[in-house]
Amino acid sequence: MKILGENIALGESKTIQFNIAKLYTATNVEIPIIIERAPKPGPTVLITAGIHGDEINGVEIVRQLIAKKINKPKKGTIICVPILNVFGFLSMSRQFPDGHDLNRVFPGTKKGSLASRVAYHFTNEILPHADYCLDFHTGGASRFNAAQIRVSPNDYVAMKYAKVFNSPFIVISKILEKSYRQTCLKMGIPSLLFEGGKSMSSDRDIIDYGVQGILRFLDHHEMLSHKFNAPKPNGQPVVIEKSTWIRAHKSGLLHTKVPINKFVAKGEILASITDPYGEMKVKVKAPNDGYIINVNQSPIVHQGDAIFHISTLVS
Repeated sequence: MKILGENIALGESKTIQFNIAKLYTATNVEIPIIIERAPKPGPTVLITAGIHGDEINGVEIVRQLIAKKINKPKKGTIICVPILNVFGFLSMSRQFPDGHDLNRVFPGTKKGSLASRVAYHFTNEILPHADYCLDFHTGGASRFNAAQIRVSPNDYVAMKYAKVFNSPFIVISKILEKSYRQTCLKMGIPSLLFEGGKSMSSDRDIIDYGVQGILRFLDHHEMLSHKFNAPKPNGQPVVIEKSTWIRAHKSGLLHTKVPINKFVAKGEILASITDPYGEMKVKVKAPNDGYIINVNQSPIVHQGDAIFHISTLVS
């Protein structure tokens, strides 16, 4: 295997610096690519996090893989990229310094924006080595996502592996244009997109879901070292085929009443919105039976803000 001009033989471990640009202080910005190859050949799994620089849970999930040496496979190769958007991570920002979202510019261009150039080199120099991709994200801003795998409609291969991963939810969602997931699909590489928690936050339960899912995925491919045991699935994931956002009818202070993951009944009170002066209080009720898979944890909302994501069709 040859990545970024360096050869990595079977049985070898190597960290390669993916260096695309510098800060305006002339300081190099390097993206460590951590490669572990078993002596025995097998599949290559590419595990990425930090496409959005403020999404910490994924970074911690991949860090734990490396720290615990889960990334040392029994066969095949595991490539870990804990922080793909180092520029955003430095400033705790979702975007690159050029204002672009890395997950909206794939597969990138050689002479485009900074984000586009990083996407281009990653797509052409690292991604082609992968047989499978696992990518880790969180909810944006103050919106806390239940642990879930996103699968595009009729992607039966991804659905199979999502069930192996065994997060509490599998959410059927369309692939966004110019996303990393779309590029993987076009290149014929099965990929799983994990969502859990929210940006600028670290959540132990979400991190555990991510690590345990990777253990099950590697075990399924007979790559998991004999030093580790894949946790048994805790039932089957709920497959959410359709869902909708519940939005605030009024601006004010948000008081949520239900936890993430809960199944609620139509008409159940989910939250209340009050003004700061004790004169106004409105109830937010569930429009249908369904699972709550996202909760806005902001203490203050504006009229029209998304405050809950609820399933409308499950299987």
